[in-house]
Amino acid sequence: MKDPSSSEIRADALFVSSLQRTDEPSTGQVRQAVAAAMRQHGGWGCLGLVAQEYGDHPELAGVRMRWALRLTAGAFGEPGEPAPAAAGCHQPHAA
Repeated sequence: MKDPSSSEIRADALFVSSLQRTDEPSTGQVRQAVAAAMRQHGGWGCLGLVAQEYGDHPELAGVRMRWALRLTAGAFGEPGEPAPAAAGCHQPHAA
């Protein structure tokens, strides 16, 4: 199992945070939400919660992950969103 990249971990953390797409969060809010989720769950804990959401609500999880990837890329100056086939699914490090 490959370790997730920093950008994947941040996206997972934002995904499990309490921020919502309708909040239209600022860069600072995104950074704070990621830090809070990482403190609460840790990187692997966030990944586990993301996996659970994909199992429970696959139709909604993809939309939220694309949002999380886009916002974390902007907030942390990372490369843009991956191709749609890869968005929201971290297959290289999934259990």
